[in-house]
Amino acid sequence: MTVRDLKGRRALVTGGASGIGLACAEEFARRGAHVTVADLNAEAAEAAAARVGGTAWVVDLSDTAAQESLDLEVDILVNNAGIQKVGAIEEYDPATFRLIHRLMVESPFLLTRAVLPGMYAKGWGRIINVSSVHGLRASAFKSAYVSAKHAMEGLSKVTALEGGPHGVTSNCVNPAYVRTPLVEKQIADQAAMHGIGESEVVEKVMLTETAIKRLVEPEEVASLVGWLASDAAGMVTGASYTMDGGWTAR
Repeated sequence: MTVRDLKGRRALVTGGASGIGLACAEEFARRGAHVTVADLNAEAAEAAAARVGGTAWVVDLSDTAAQESLDLEVDILVNNAGIQKVGAIEEYDPATFRLIHRLMVESPFLLTRAVLPGMYAKGWGRIINVSSVHGLRASAFKSAYVSAKHAMEGLSKVTALEGGPHGVTSNCVNPAYVRTPLVEKQIADQAAMHGIGESEVVEKVMLTETAIKRLVEPEEVASLVGWLASDAAGMVTGASYTMDGGWTAR
């Protein structure tokens, strides 16, 4: 039986229409929270919101100027939205690098900035940043993504230090490759960069560092996110929780 320990809480999940974000939205809804699904894809956001009995927020989070004046009243913020582009540094498009950093560093900062006053006023809040094993380790050909996730780790820790006296926790979750559309889209690019067939990418690139040889499931990540949002995790802050099949044990 699902414990409805988030009843009455309001959660905002970015990139909530698919993959990890959708799994988190479903987890929160099962636990009683009202969920706002923020996503660029209007149709998918509306469908996901209907699926969890929540609200859709169709938004381009890479438009960071528009987020500077936001004032958001939520109890739980999950910074999950992200994209990936694989390429060698000397060939990497600077505009794409900046886009990834706007979406995965600047936007989480601005959303955190927008929710903290309300959380402070209530003396309770949860900031959960969906980072990655690449927030703790690097891989070749991912300069924008790796540097953005490392920055998210730092932002999360500073938020933890500032938010702690106000009852607000901030943590990262750090999965290895998760079975999501984002990962599936990488396969062709990874094959080209490493000079191998697409069928070999999962085994020879994505799972080479893990002790457990499978992809992480979105629902597994969501279960950890759900726990971090609960009162049971009230003393957990400034942490980075790996779910990487042993990758960072090396």
